[in-house]
Amino acid sequence: MSLERPLPEPGDTVVLMPANALVLGGDLGGTSTRIVIADHDGKVVGRGAAAGGNPTSHPASAAANFGQAIHQALAGLGDGPLDPTMVKAAVIGAAGGSALSKPEVRAQFDAAWTGAGLVCAPDFIGDLEVAFASGTPASDGVVLIAGTGAAAGLVRDHRLIRTADGHGWLLGDDGSGFWLGREALRSLLRALDLGEPIGALGEAVVAAVLPDRDPDAVAQREGYDVLRDDLIRTVNSRPPVLLAELARTVVSSYEQDDPTARALVKRAADLLTETVRRVRTTSDNGPLVLAGSVAGDSSPVGRLLRQNLRDHFPGDVLTARDGVGGATWLALGALDPALATRANHTRLVS
Repeated sequence: MSLERPLPEPGDTVVLMPANALVLGGDLGGTSTRIVIADHDGKVVGRGAAAGGNPTSHPASAAANFGQAIHQALAGLGDGPLDPTMVKAAVIGAAGGSALSKPEVRAQFDAAWTGAGLVCAPDFIGDLEVAFASGTPASDGVVLIAGTGAAAGLVRDHRLIRTADGHGWLLGDDGSGFWLGREALRSLLRALDLGEPIGALGEAVVAAVLPDRDPDAVAQREGYDVLRDDLIRTVNSRPPVLLAELARTVVSSYEQDDPTARALVKRAADLLTETVRRVRTTSDNGPLVLAGSVAGDSSPVGRLLRQNLRDHFPGDVLTARDGVGGATWLALGALDPALATRANHTRLVS
């Protein structure tokens, strides 16, 4: 979506938007679906929220949640319902948005859209673009999301033109929450194989994966083989992505100065820095926006990552803010580039 509109040529039909035109922004995540409707001045006039809207995992329920959040937003904020036909531009960020390229999945989301009475065509974009727009009104720069997974993107004119990683837990997502959890478990299994002390991180992993395990058995060499087999069996019986839950265990052990946890945190920060390096060169001076729990200010990975980035790249390192606000601001720019102001950006993402 370009925020630069070409001047009309002689003979072109110029469509003037009504003064009371509205825009809609959406953020479809794995755990929540959020919709915001705003007017020309960036004033929010409607909000809606529902459960997860990731179209990859459960498209039918995600589409239903999408529709629920839209209907809630169209109910307005106390001044009566909004006219859905007055929504003239919409930008919706979707985690797992590539699933919308499947006709059967897109049809379910389209049905939720038109079922709410909306008539404009929604622009579905990736969560990287939304995260970037939530962190800065700049048109060019780099964005990194590091949560359960990890991916970086190069943004030009508010559009994603190149990505790095985001390959999923099996093939990539280096430095992510999943990576931290998997590596914590792998380090524990290596210690068990060698009969070495498992340390504070290993004990915490055992407690998280096998909460009913007798702590004394962990310290007994003769119980190591049984413990190892129980860990492997338990982890393989669950969805792999649940390993990301162990990221909190790594962080807690890091704060207790466990050497294995500290090494994993440093390695995660280095891997995420390398992911950024794949899309950003040292000559790029646009902002770099960080999003996701692993890259957050409160995460030790995020703190080391920020230091790495400041040491290797010029430009500001910023933190992503309200994703649905970023999408709504992009929708304002789609309606009229003149509306994509810094003031409106601040109003929507704060």
